[in-house]
Amino acid sequence: MRAAISLYAKLNTQNPRPQKVGNTFGYIHEISDFCPNHPTLSIMKTRNIIAASLLAGAIFTSCQEPIVKGKEALTPVTFEKVTLQDQFWLPRLKTQKQTLVPFALEKAQPAVENLRRTGEYLKTGQGKLENLPRYVASDLFKVMEGAACLLTIEKDPELEKQMDEIIDIIADAQKPDGYLYEWFSAPFKKPNGWGAGDKPYSFVVHSHELYNMGHMYEGAIAYYKATGKRKWLDVAEKNAQHINKVFFEGDPNYNEGKPVNQAPGHEEIELALVKLYQATGKQLYLDMAQKFIDVRGVTYQPDGKGAMAPNYAQQHLPVREQRTAEGHSVRAMYLYSGMADVVANNGDTTLVPALESIWHDIVDKKMHINGGLGAVRGIEGFGPDYVLPNLDTYDETCAAVGNVLFNYRMFLASGDAKYVDVAEVALYNNVLAGVNIEGNRFFYVNVLEADGEKTFNHGRAGRSPWFATACCPSNLARLIPQVSGMIYSHTEDDIFCALYASNSTELTLGNGSVKLRQQTDYPFNGKIQIEVSPDSEAMDFTLWLRIPTWCSDRFVPGELYSYSDKTSTQATASVNGQKVNAPVLDGYLPVKRSWNAGDKVELDLPMPVRYSIADNRVEADINRTCVTRGPLVYCAEGPDNEHPASSYILTSNGQQGQIDTFKEGILKGIPAITLNAEALKGEETTPASLKLIPYYAWNNRGDHVTMNVWFAQDAETAGIPEAAIE
Repeated sequence: MRAAISLYAKLNTQNPRPQKVGNTFGYIHEISDFCPNHPTLSIMKTRNIIAASLLAGAIFTSCQEPIVKGKEALTPVTFEKVTLQDQFWLPRLKTQKQTLVPFALEKAQPAVENLRRTGEYLKTGQGKLENLPRYVASDLFKVMEGAACLLTIEKDPELEKQMDEIIDIIADAQKPDGYLYEWFSAPFKKPNGWGAGDKPYSFVVHSHELYNMGHMYEGAIAYYKATGKRKWLDVAEKNAQHINKVFFEGDPNYNEGKPVNQAPGHEEIELALVKLYQATGKQLYLDMAQKFIDVRGVTYQPDGKGAMAPNYAQQHLPVREQRTAEGHSVRAMYLYSGMADVVANNGDTTLVPALESIWHDIVDKKMHINGGLGAVRGIEGFGPDYVLPNLDTYDETCAAVGNVLFNYRMFLASGDAKYVDVAEVALYNNVLAGVNIEGNRFFYVNVLEADGEKTFNHGRAGRSPWFATACCPSNLARLIPQVSGMIYSHTEDDIFCALYASNSTELTLGNGSVKLRQQTDYPFNGKIQIEVSPDSEAMDFTLWLRIPTWCSDRFVPGELYSYSDKTSTQATASVNGQKVNAPVLDGYLPVKRSWNAGDKVELDLPMPVRYSIADNRVEADINRTCVTRGPLVYCAEGPDNEHPASSYILTSNGQQGQIDTFKEGILKGIPAITLNAEALKGEETTPASLKLIPYYAWNNRGDHVTMNVWFAQDAETAGIPEAAIE
């Protein structure tokens, strides 16, 4: 099925045909006549229906361009099956366990208390809720998902006991019919600006009723997988069945008995329902996800401005007609993730042209070089093409998390490394910048320039210990433990290595199991060694090694950014000392052979200092340069430099500078780059040494510091404040 999505997108304009799964096998004889010897024809007759569906769309084009990669959707090796042994992610996992998750659970106690009060009210008719945001329970559920992930990796009776106590409270807050939403289950004084309507499901566009439940499903599934305990999963299933009845069948106790038949304003439940289907095998939940996607922009379109604009929650068009990323960026990325899930699980390739077009719109026109999305404040969303400010940008941490989720799903459906390349850049840069190294202070907003004074992070100049709307810290609590589950995926006779980190795992192919042991100092060093040990001698399969976009002529896929220097970054690979000579396909170097225990693969991804420029239509970056190394964006920060970070000028591209590792302090072990530069002082320039650190590591040594990612190429540009750029 490799490359099928991109081929389908091309085909859709050349050979338009119905692409529903039900129509797929009706085309087999026609395809046989058109291309009788095509190597994928047998797959359409013998492999799974999802692969057949995608291949049906791709086969006419691929007769001229044969598909030679694998033939079915990829199966990820889940995070609990991959043991981290590195010095980059493993310390973060320990920080999650020791600091971030316990800290976040403590901060989420007000949400627990409101759920407790709801349960008490349902039993006794007494009590009322504290005035908290209507979506506060979702933050609790996300933190609990992160805790469940940690329990999956390592048992912890004390944490499990704490989780069980909270789950009992959640179950008590559920009505007998399955409804679970504190604000309509117990009394409280509605504040000004209350946005949930006056009764259940009366204002779905902003109530967050379904959004909260989506995050609850994900937490319940994670806890069930970690412990085998069904209580929370049963609560989730009962709620999902209730929602199906109310929204798609009709319930006399809601909406006058008529089906609500409306998509939620804040997407999330779509992808959560797919997870619920995968965990239980019940088709109902996958069908519900499909229905929520199908009705978006069809049965309801808001009519207003700001948060009530039609495109704010991607309701301006039916999803299959959407071609650009619009509106609130977090909502959008959750929607696109759910759509990609439905493609992979339901075989509905009618969604593929929209997904492909939206992806290109993002990477070609609307993404910061650090993987950040949603540059426009106010709507927390996508703005006009090429409007990507640095000092006054938004780039919510949750949007970067969504960028990772969406792109990884697109990779699993297509096998194309370009999606991993985007996910990796967003992960290592914007996502990780969202939490400090200690794991207890957070960014909601992620700027690419700081003047040391401007309050950019919801009223602060630096990180916050928590937020009233705590979606970002809780998203970090659940994503980071699952990163190891993005390293490997496989088919029956292919293993894909998407991310690089020291680890060990064992996976099962069609002809046996294979142990892998990877050693690397990635992302600080591009030398990777993988020891391959199948359980039988001379096992045949292909190991696919990702060759990142940053090894090519640009840092990240898309047309927004390109390298201005001409430094060579040719990746090389060998097996047992013998060089691998194979063409790179869809961003992967295939190593196909008969493998024996102890075979050693060595991959070298050179990591010189590189210099990027932006498309000239990005006004904020005209005559400016961004420095990267490997998958990391680098920035200048006040504590390391004599002059304000934005006053530095880089006049020459290509210098490698000096790379030194911090020997002590909070940045210990992190490489810094020192370059020759100039600095603007008043109206004069002076030679200056410029020290750079990875963007994710900034703001760990004080809040009121200057920081800059895009450096002026001349004195005139350095002297122009961003406010003057229109």
